[in-house]
This record gives sequence, structure tokens and C-alpha cells, in this order.
Amino acid sequence: MPNPPANPSATPAIPLDPAAVHAAALVIDAHADTPQRFVDESWDFTSPLAKEDSTGHLNLATARRGNLAAEFFALWPDPAQCPGARYALRTLTLLDAVREQVRRHPAELALCTSPKEILAARAANKFAILLGVEGGHAIENSLALLRLYHALGVRYMTLTWANSNDWAESSGDLRPKAPAGLTPFGRQVIAEMNRLGMMVDLSHVSDRTFDDVLAVTRAPILVSHSSARALTASHRNLTDSQLRALAANGGLCMVNFYPAFIDEPYRTAWAAQKPALLAAHKSLAADYAAKGTPVPYHIANRIDREFAARIPRPPLESLIAHFDHIIQVAGIDHVGIGTDFDGICALPEGINSAADLPKITAALLARGHSPAALHKILGANLLHLFATVQTASDLVQTHSS
Repeated sequence: MPNPPANPSATPAIPLDPAAVHAAALVIDAHADTPQRFVDESWDFTSPLAKEDSTGHLNLATARRGNLAAEFFALWPDPAQCPGARYALRTLTLLDAVREQVRRHPAELALCTSPKEILAARAANKFAILLGVEGGHAIENSLALLRLYHALGVRYMTLTWANSNDWAESSGDLRPKAPAGLTPFGRQVIAEMNRLGMMVDLSHVSDRTFDDVLAVTRAPILVSHSSARALTASHRNLTDSQLRALAANGGLCMVNFYPAFIDEPYRTAWAAQKPALLAAHKSLAADYAAKGTPVPYHIANRIDREFAARIPRPPLESLIAHFDHIIQVAGIDHVGIGTDFDGICALPEGINSAADLPKITAALLARGHSPAALHKILGANLLHLFATVQTASDLVQTHSS
């Protein structure tokens, strides 16, 4: 009697090659603060990263090594860098600096404003640069400025930064005079962003603002660089109920790599240093005030890095756990990467620059996620959201005409 056929489920699976899976993906990062380096340090994106770099997380070479195809550069008008509250001037200066990088390196860089242009840049072996404004104070309460930013290539806006503005409440600045969530003008901002096809970014907003936006938006929303509050109790992270609401909206949570957002022991240790850290920054600010200039970010970041060096870096698994948690709560279609490169003072173990992004793929594959799921996380989800928001814009404009 012939032997019965082998049980297919008992056949050993062929190990997946993480490098091949990563190389086949279109990798898109939703948030990096690199533009300030162009302005404040006169640094060029094609230059090497030195060990003593003030930030040193991202340049063209590390992007190539990490198979990073596209990056949303954040135009962040740090209030400390805006004497006289000239937020638009700082934002436009950062925007101009990014466009200058593309002008100087047309064979390597492409400024993109749509999913189609990202794919075209990839086909031409160019690094795709996209623009996002970080902090709604950049529009100085003007829908005209919002439209101008869009015309110049901006494709998302983070409604607040750590500071509340006149029309939206931040998670980091709950002052008595801050608005309670989103004001009527804030709702006009959301409506105009929907009409323009500009992604609404809810990183940094308060819980009340988050709820208010989801109640009025006509397009899926982006959370460009936040993680899971159930794992790390930072108000910059999303609760499980927010993750479920995000999924129902069709939106995305892009996991932030900052240790204080992904590892609870690190967050607690960092918070314990805050009084001494603030005192150090106050002293530095006084030194620069005597010179009549604001403290450049890369100088202030040195203090943050000195304090961060006193705390052990969290393991890579702390970061991977946030991907897993968001997948479990919101679903595989609602998670992506929002590193916060060049805007944070520390990274988890094993991640030192964009060149290390393949380690994310390897770790998630080791946890049992499929190559198809990984490709969604690495970039396909964000590409889909981007296209959906632009399609929703067409519909909004059709219905309003």
C-alpha cells in the first residue's frame, strides 16, 4: 500500500530573506525634521553623516542603504526660532531650503506632490522629497497662507506642535487660555485642507482636538509620528480607542522611534531629568539672548543628547512592540513608519540612521508578519492614504461647485 501524501502543514517553511523583502518594498517615512539642518547648519543632504553630527539620522547615502524611497520633510517653525512670532517667515525659509536642495541635486532628488510622482521618482532612481508643515501656528490664522503652502508643495499639516495655537489645542501645552479642542476657525481649516487634498495630521494634538477633527473631516486622517499609549504613557501617543477610531476613519498611525514614546522605563527616566534639563536650556537661552539671537536647534539638541546619554537606550523590541500593538488594535492597513529622524535626541538600540530601517523589516518578519503585510507597513499604506485624500479632495470640490 502506498504511503499517504505528506501533510503540507508539516513541511518546513522556506525561511524568508528579510533583506529581499525589504529591498522589494517601497519604503516611505512620514516625518523627519531634516530641513532645519539645511537652514541652521548650512548642511547639504548629499553630504556624509559624521559621528559628531548634531543629529545625523538621515542623508542621501543612509536613505539609499536603508532602501528609503521617500521622505516627508517637516517644515517646523519652532516658536523659539521665530522672534516676533514670525512663524510664516521661518516656515517659508525652511521650505525654500528644501527646494534649494532639489535644485542643486536634480539627478538625485525629486520634489513630489502626489503618489504618482513618488512612483515616478522611484522609477528614475531619485529620492522622493515631500513636504509637511509641523504646527498650525505656521498659517498665522490665515487660510490664504494655508493655500499658499499647498501651492508650494506642502501635502500635510500637523495641526499643532507642542504649543497650542488660536484654533487647536495641543497635547503638550494645555494652558488655561488654550482652546478646548478645535474652534470654529479650526473647523474651517479642516474643511479647506480636505478641499485642497492636504492630509490632516493629528500628531501633537490633544485628545479633545483628535475627537473634534474626526467628527468633521471628510477625508482619512494621518498621525505622522506617534505611537501607542497603552504601551508608553505619553500624551503624544494614541489610546486604543483613538486607534480604533482612526481605523474606522481609514486613517494611519505612523510609529515614532523616539525612546520616550516607545519605552515606559525610558519615558519615566527622561521625565525624572526634566527639571535639570529645563535649567540647562534656560541657561543656554540666556547666553544666546545676550547675543540677540535664538538658540539654534542643533545647539539645543546637544543638551538633550547629553541628558539622553545618561539613560540606556531601549531595546529594538520596544519599538517593534508598538507596531504589533497598533496592528492588533487598528489592523494592518492602519500603521506605518514616522521615524522623527533629525528631530529627536536618541533612538532605540540598533537604529542609528535610515540605513538601519531593514532591521524593522527583519524584526517584524521574525514575529510572523508576512511580506505583504510588511510592504503595507513600510510604505503602501501611506501611499494609499495619500491617494485617498487627494481623491476625496476631488469629490469635495465637485460637490461644492
